[in-house]
Amino acid sequence: MSDNVLIRALKHVKTSMTQWVDSDYHPEGALALKNKPEQVEWVRTLPFLILHLGCLGVIWTGWSWTAVLTAISLYFIRMFSVTGFFHRYFSHRTFSTSRFMQFVFAVWCGTCVQRGALWWAASHRHHHQHSDDPEDKHSVRQQGFLWAHIGWITCSKNFPTDYGRIKDLSKFPELVYLNRFDLLVPILFAVSLTGIGTLLHHVAPDLGVTGGQLLVWGFFISTTVLFHGTACINSLAHVFGSRRYETGDDSKNSLVLSLITLGEGWHNNHHMHMSCVRQGFFWWEVDITYYLLKMMSWTGLIWDLRPVPKSAYTKLELHPKAGN
Repeated sequence: MSDNVLIRALKHVKTSMTQWVDSDYHPEGALALKNKPEQVEWVRTLPFLILHLGCLGVIWTGWSWTAVLTAISLYFIRMFSVTGFFHRYFSHRTFSTSRFMQFVFAVWCGTCVQRGALWWAASHRHHHQHSDDPEDKHSVRQQGFLWAHIGWITCSKNFPTDYGRIKDLSKFPELVYLNRFDLLVPILFAVSLTGIGTLLHHVAPDLGVTGGQLLVWGFFISTTVLFHGTACINSLAHVFGSRRYETGDDSKNSLVLSLITLGEGWHNNHHMHMSCVRQGFFWWEVDITYYLLKMMSWTGLIWDLRPVPKSAYTKLELHPKAGN
């Protein structure tokens, strides 16, 4: 009996490890995974442990202003890809672009180490359909803060990509490829940072940066902070803030979260009108992602930015306790 348990455990580990390379590898079928209970699984937590433990490399690599500024820059550059492309393009299609730029956006998103654009979009669309209901994958109301923040991602139930929710995107084989092999871009990104740091160490030694240092700061530290910044919208944006609209869920607006996430903190606005490219509906609601997307539209790289509907300002949609 103990041998059978060991064999099953080894098969589970083998499957999980294979899925790190091929996210669409489900020998028991994706439906079987979706029917599994919601619980944290240690094998699924390993990527997050590696990411966080990698930050401790700073003990050996030290720091330099080049490395720190690289980490900060990459945080904001990639946060824009999370908010502008993962969220406002792939999940909600709030603007249009060419097939080539769509591919560029998907690669850019891949550097964020938040899995593929198709998985991200499918999971987010599911969230909007079931926001704070029992079926929501990451609801503070239903399962608490830690589950909404990070626990749900460590559960095999939420691992498969629901291609049925993203038929508009899954028709592009290049997007499916990037989604299936979602570790490819992060690995190339990490290797590139190490190579750049090594090159700078030799050609510009006065910068005081090394390959290992740029890997730790530019990849591990910056990516870890980026993940938690993104996850705050799933957790904190459903706990703290104000409500302008009665949306049926716990979504709230927060200036602090908007600054951290370049505009995603106007979460109650977004849950009321999710199809518009702008989430800060009023001039005082800082939405840096919208400003950047607007500037991109001037170049012709993107177009058809969907505006905030007039009903957001004129209809009787306001929450009873909220003001403008």
